Amino acid sequence: MSHYETGLRNKNRGYMKLIVWQKAMELFELVWNIVFIETRIDFKLRSQIADAAQSIASNIAEGYGRRFISEYIQFLYYALGSMAETMTRAVGLKQTKPISAERFHDFDLLHYEVENRLLRLIEKLEQKRDDEDWIARIAEDPKEYSTTPSLQHSITPALRCHA
Repeated sequence: MSHYETGLRNKNRGYMKLIVWQKAMELFELVWNIVFIETRIDFKLRSQIADAAQSIASNIAEGYGRRFISEYIQFLYYALGSMAETMTRAVGLKQTKPISAERFHDFDLLHYEVENRLLRLIEKLEQKRDDEDWIARIAEDPKEYSTTPSLQHSITPALRCHA
């Protein structure tokens, strides 16, 4: 169990096991430390970059919780947008010097890792969606979780021919 997971688990909290979500949380922590603890940055800009960084993990989690593959993918794209926003704000802070080049490098390395993991997850899910190979459950071990409705494909079989 990662240090981000809580002791309570169910099917909807499965995103906490995703490495991309865990790394996105690490990125948020790094941004938080840089802009709220290590440097003096304008309050509004500090809040904007922290919000953008936190939005990455939040969108991964929200998409996972939507339980439909098309919505999950949509929220992963929102997370990619938040990645771009976070990077843009960090570049601006590096250029105007509140963030040192060394600290920006630390940020850039982790950002790049999260971004690539997110891109790979999107590609895999889009392939599963296109192949109609979406597994209709989240839980790896059904005994580990309480009973909840299974994950459903976003297009019902009756409507697939019209999609």
